Amino acid sequence: MSGFLDNLKNKLGPAKEKVTDLASRNQDKIQQGIDKAARMADERTKGKYSEKIDRGTGKAKDAAARLAQQEGGGPHGRGAGMTGDEGPGPVRRPDSGDGGTTPPSSPPPGY
Repeated sequence: MSGFLDNLKNKLGPAKEKVTDLASRNQDKIQQGIDKAARMADERTKGKYSEKIDRGTGKAKDAAARLAQQEGGGPHGRGAGMTGDEGPGPVRRPDSGDGGTTPPSSPPPGY
């Protein structure tokens, strides 16, 4: 079984590197897409699931940022222009009552 998994990892290696590179070069577009999907979901549910959508949005942004920063992503082994201090930006929600932004949720302990 381990031979099969090793073989699979070897075949998927180049794809993972390509995905990491694409994620690092398009991180802004990915973050904007996540925000747009969150806004649409929140509008369609009329705010009923806003907190859950916000948590999911934060987790999706964190995952995208980690993918972009993985070894081999970008010219210096990290996401292009990333120092490691950047986090996902605020989620834009015009009906949130706090000026239009809601900070992303924190990842669960152990991440």
